[in-house]
Amino acid sequence: MACLLEAPLRISVLSEVTATSRHYVDRLFDPDPQKVLQGVIDMKNAVIGNNKQKANLIVLGAVPRLLYLLQQSSSSLELRTECAVVLGSLAMGTENNIKSLVDCHIIPALLQGLLCPDLIFIEACLRCLRTVFISPVTPVQLLYTDPTVIPHLMSLLSNSQKTQEYITQIFSHCCKTPEHQTVLFNHGAIQNIAPLLISPSYKVRMQALKCFSVLAYENTQVSMTLVNASKPHLISVFVLPVLVDGELLSQVFVKMMQRDQPIEMQLTAAKCLTYMCRAGAIRTDDSCIVLKTLPCLVRMCSKEHLLEERVEGAETLAYLMEPDVELQRIASTTDHLVAMLADYFKYPSSVSAITDIKRLDHDLKHAHELRQAAFKLYASLGSNDEDIRKKITETENMMDRIVSGLSESSIKVRLAAVRCLHSLSRSVQQLRTSFHDHAVWKPLMKLLQNAPDEVLVMASSTLCNLLLEFSPSKEPILESGVIELLCSLTQSDSSALRVNGIWALMNMAFQADQKVKVEIVRCLGTEQLFRLLSDPDTNVLMKTLGLLRNLLSTRPHIDQIMSSHGKQIMQAVTLILEAEHSIEVKEQTLCILANIADGNTAKELIMTNDDMLQKIKYYMGHSNVKLQLAATFCISNLIWNEEDGSQERQDKLREMGFVDVLHKLTQASDPNLSDRAKTAMQQYLA
Repeated sequence: MACLLEAPLRISVLSEVTATSRHYVDRLFDPDPQKVLQGVIDMKNAVIGNNKQKANLIVLGAVPRLLYLLQQSSSSLELRTECAVVLGSLAMGTENNIKSLVDCHIIPALLQGLLCPDLIFIEACLRCLRTVFISPVTPVQLLYTDPTVIPHLMSLLSNSQKTQEYITQIFSHCCKTPEHQTVLFNHGAIQNIAPLLISPSYKVRMQALKCFSVLAYENTQVSMTLVNASKPHLISVFVLPVLVDGELLSQVFVKMMQRDQPIEMQLTAAKCLTYMCRAGAIRTDDSCIVLKTLPCLVRMCSKEHLLEERVEGAETLAYLMEPDVELQRIASTTDHLVAMLADYFKYPSSVSAITDIKRLDHDLKHAHELRQAAFKLYASLGSNDEDIRKKITETENMMDRIVSGLSESSIKVRLAAVRCLHSLSRSVQQLRTSFHDHAVWKPLMKLLQNAPDEVLVMASSTLCNLLLEFSPSKEPILESGVIELLCSLTQSDSSALRVNGIWALMNMAFQADQKVKVEIVRCLGTEQLFRLLSDPDTNVLMKTLGLLRNLLSTRPHIDQIMSSHGKQIMQAVTLILEAEHSIEVKEQTLCILANIADGNTAKELIMTNDDMLQKIKYYMGHSNVKLQLAATFCISNLIWNEEDGSQERQDKLREMGFVDVLHKLTQASDPNLSDRAKTAMQQYLA
């Protein structure tokens, strides 16, 4: 009885179970096979379009009996087929129906049925499997449990148009991970499905096209094969190109985007080419992208299309041009796209303009999706070009819409709105104007108080830009008590949040008052600061070093911080210089030492540490110019003539051989390094 509904549902349904429903189930157990067949046929007719009847029959145990009859070799083919048809009809009910069917192990039973040679029975099993697998409650992994299933489905593709439609639909709904893509690819999905693109059946062509879109998504191997795998320089293995009626698949997709094709086909073909482009198989300047795919997707954003088509068009276009500034520029000047997107915020229409309640319901349902898609597309459009950002912010009420979006009930809209804000925050001009005029930092701070990690990452990344020195928002954000919030982000399990937390603190510390710096150190705590200096994520380490470098700037600040935390900072610097780190990390660390060397009293922490001086000397002779420059800069600060005690420091460093190293560096081929060494040598000659 594993297939029964959950207890609360069972009680409510059982109260409505009728004698008729029980009669249908009882007939399945009749000893006369002919009566059983008639009973199944009558059951089929009774459940069509009747969800209540479907639920009743499931509760009364019809499913295990139907599956038993379907699997019995003694059952007639007609009976087995009718059982598959009834099960398919039950699957078209509610999600609870699907759960009950899956719990009764309907999937392995139907997959086993596909081994039968009878085509009509196979089609009935596939139709039911299709209905079960397209439900969001069905675990798609059940298709991949038995390794013989996928190759067998591939072999059934040529049997009929119905097997082609159902199997490709199953594949497109069950291909959710890179592993699934690989399994399908390795079993010849491209070669087997490609001929279906010219099937006389529209349904088959569409399902085949959808299959290719999910196979190509973020998959270079598949995408390369789809474009033209005959070019050996593109991939490591030589493969013959896949041709359909003498044409490459990419050419077939372009034809499917033509205006005379159904919108669904145009959109899906555009998605295929978009995914192939993003996977690196088609260049962004290829004519099929610039002249065909991009204009097709822009066209989908216009008012003449259904709301759901406009959503899909905008989201696909945003994904296509996300990394490419030239595509962003082309899109921004195509069909007044920036202004066209403003219409996405006008749903639902004013109630007075709507007389049809169904239309209002439809508008309400898609309003969130439209706003989300518009924000995503604006974010993609404005991610690089200053003129496009200006055009976006000057679009009617745009900044107000973004601010409203940050507090929407839909988490997806909030995320898209903050992505859009982040994209625009890369502009110095917008930070100084629109962002300041609309006080966007306020809703952003509110968003940071309580949000899922995905939103927090984007919001904190935007905050980093608002805390840059030239941003007018920096002061009010500081006054709002943001330091504690940022320090808490540095303790997150998410490395992206740790990076953003420390990055924002680094920006805040740049040319900051001593009061702010002291508050950062107090709130962060030396223990956490040094924990971040040993963080396994290099980005976290680099930003922490950047923070330390900004804290240790201007002499009074350097001396004050080093007097209270000098021992720990010198210890951390030593550990980093001794460990296996990148050139960038060691350069940043040596720059921190150079800042310490610029302090009045702090420099003594270096001068009294012979081990540290030897390390500086080692890096002055390093093969990397950046490290040599940073180390030389450190010595230059230590021996500067105009400062107290400079003579004693010069004498000690001369005894340790630093003058010989500096003399050698004056002959360096790098002009910056030789100039820096000459400047340092002049301190000895003065």
